[in-house]
Amino acid sequence: MLDRRRLLAASLAAAAGTALGTPAPLAAEPGLLRIGYQKNGILAVAREQAAIEAALKGQGVGVRWVEFSFGPPLLEALSLGAVDFGQTGDAPPIFAQAANANLVYAAAQPRGGSGSAILLPKGSNIATLAELKGKRVAFAKGSSAHNLTVAALEKAGLSYRDITPVLLAPADGAAAFAGGTVDAWTVWDPYFAIAEAGEGVRILAQAPDITPTNNFFLANKGFAEERPQVLKAALAALGEVALWCEANRPSVAASLSKVTGVPVAATRRAVDRIRFVIAPMEADVAAEQQRIADRFHRIGVIPRPVRISDIVWSPPEAPAPSPKNG
Repeated sequence: MLDRRRLLAASLAAAAGTALGTPAPLAAEPGLLRIGYQKNGILAVAREQAAIEAALKGQGVGVRWVEFSFGPPLLEALSLGAVDFGQTGDAPPIFAQAANANLVYAAAQPRGGSGSAILLPKGSNIATLAELKGKRVAFAKGSSAHNLTVAALEKAGLSYRDITPVLLAPADGAAAFAGGTVDAWTVWDPYFAIAEAGEGVRILAQAPDITPTNNFFLANKGFAEERPQVLKAALAALGEVALWCEANRPSVAASLSKVTGVPVAATRRAVDRIRFVIAPMEADVAAEQQRIADRFHRIGVIPRPVRISDIVWSPPEAPAPSPKNG
């Protein structure tokens, strides 16, 4: 019987187009950067533009892209070494660190996760966050939506125990929301952008009104230690992509719509909510991430306290040039 590690590797192999009989390796592959991505944001655009491939060509490194529907399974794969690098929202790295995951924060996208909200279905009579008390609220466990839900409850003077959490992956959450089996749904773009166009759907609260929402680029710890120049080159390429995205939002929306099949109008709403930027883990971003970690531990959602600074990657400095003989 396959153990959990090999089952995950097999599923990743399938996602990457590899035969199921040959599971994806759980160690770095020489000459290859394996990127876990979701079909939105900077990484999705970088994939379309082959920007990282171009940046790594001079190092003789190729790129393999592996798609995930949301952050927690991506980080599980990252920890296991089935992928080397990826991006998620704020909560997944905290849950991963609490589970002793083998990963590091490589860079941040400050305020990059503003495209998320708590949505109400047609016919709902909820008008305020306080009225979520006693209600069934759907969100993906360990996702940025999990954090937004908890932060919104605190803002309304409620506790996590005041609602009935319905823990669903995005696709299942969409079905529950459309079917009327939950009272509210917390989700991010492009799911948010699609759902908000539905008949009678209302936005109860959006992330910028509740809490800062940062995104993060993470790497397998062993990979970051052994191949820092590859990681630095990939991040530099993403920085260029981010600059292009900021200046070309209509083109970004058209590109992502083509990839995802999400209508251009919905994709444009999602794109307009993104802050395209790549930055180091500055002190204020790390402090906000620590506040989220402390909140999850305080309410008993993660089993132990974590210290964010313990897994922040520091890029090695370039070696100083050797002095010339004179």
